[in-house]
Amino acid sequence: MSMQPFISIVSPVYGASALLEELVRRIGESVGKITENYEIILVEDHGPDDSWQKIQAICQKDKRVIGIRHSRNFGQQYALNCGLDHARGEWVVTLDCDLQDRPEEIINLYKKAQEGYDIVLASRQNRKDDFLKKLFSRMFYRALSYLTDTHQDASLANFSLYHRNVVEALKSMNDYVKYYPTMIHWIGFRMAKLEIQHASRKDGKKSSYSFKKRLTLAFDTIVSFSNKPLRLTVKLGILILLIATLFAVALVVSYFFTDISVSGWASTFLSLWFLSGIIITILGMIGIYVGKIFETVKRRPSYIVGEKLNYDDQTP
Repeated sequence: MSMQPFISIVSPVYGASALLEELVRRIGESVGKITENYEIILVEDHGPDDSWQKIQAICQKDKRVIGIRHSRNFGQQYALNCGLDHARGEWVVTLDCDLQDRPEEIINLYKKAQEGYDIVLASRQNRKDDFLKKLFSRMFYRALSYLTDTHQDASLANFSLYHRNVVEALKSMNDYVKYYPTMIHWIGFRMAKLEIQHASRKDGKKSSYSFKKRLTLAFDTIVSFSNKPLRLTVKLGILILLIATLFAVALVVSYFFTDISVSGWASTFLSLWFLSGIIITILGMIGIYVGKIFETVKRRPSYIVGEKLNYDDQTP
């Protein structure tokens, strides 16, 4: 492309081969109402199906579609990271590839941005996900809100519109663990939410995010964006110290002023095991943070690109 696009649409792709042609078509129809000068960036995260072959075929037909494939599977947030790094538009839209984020809503996000906003977040109404996914999402966002001392909205996900200034600010963040729904609240800018209707997944597949993957994402995000767990362990230590002091005073009083016998080995044995468990837990928590520091100081890239299609690295 010789001309810098006005709007870039970034979509991470994983296991959605059957949806890609419709995804590109519907994005084009929606964005075409705003401008014909756009690009669609499909970041294939080394999925298990033939999504990359489908992207290759689409790129041959439409030069506005850019295909990028990771060298291995890095995860959805890092596919978004890759897409934002390669996006060149003044405005950038991020959305999932499963068509639960309806491309027709892009024009509404853009209209909302014209009211003076740099960020417009799509708030999903009547989510069409299964019960366990919605339950886990609510639990995760409540825990994240508490541990980061921020307000996190479970109705928000990856479907968003960013101005170029916002994208550059996100790119400047050197966090090893990426989680954009949290990062965008940290950078500031003028932000708005727009209610949209959430759609069912058309290919009938379940989300590739297993419970284990969701749990890992939640844990990594909380540890990476907050040190509150460390502060909570300090409070726990103080609480245990107070309880132990009261217990010791009670034993001394019982020994000198009552006829109640004070057993020795049982209380000592249980106290040792209890306190040892607390100490190991606290050391483990500290070790996790030290491990995250280790991952960061190595300064490894968040992702590695294996192949690119229709992308000119020399284009500004």
